[in-house]
Amino acid sequence: MAGVTRAAGMVPLVGALAAAAALAGVAVFSATSAGCASPGQYVQRDGYVELIGGCVDSSQLPPAQPKPPAAPKGEPAFMQQ
Repeated sequence: MAGVTRAAGMVPLVGALAAAAALAGVAVFSATSAGCASPGQYVQRDGYVELIGGCVDSSQLPPAQPKPPAAPKGEPAFMQQ
C-alpha cells in the first residue's frame, strides 16, 4: 500500500517537471527565432540610459511627453500653477 501512495505522490512532481521543461523549450525557441540580428545594448549617456541597436523601430513608438516648464527660482513648488 505504501508503494501506491509513493507513486501517486510522484505524478504531480513529474507533471510539474514536464511542464517546466516544455516552457523552457518554448522560451528558447522564441528567443532564437525572434528574427532580430542585433539584440541591442543599453548605454548610459549624460545621466540617462539609451538603447543602442536592437529591433525597436522608433517610428512605431508613441511620441515622448513634453517636459513641464521649470519652476521660477525662489517660488516654492506648491505655489506653481
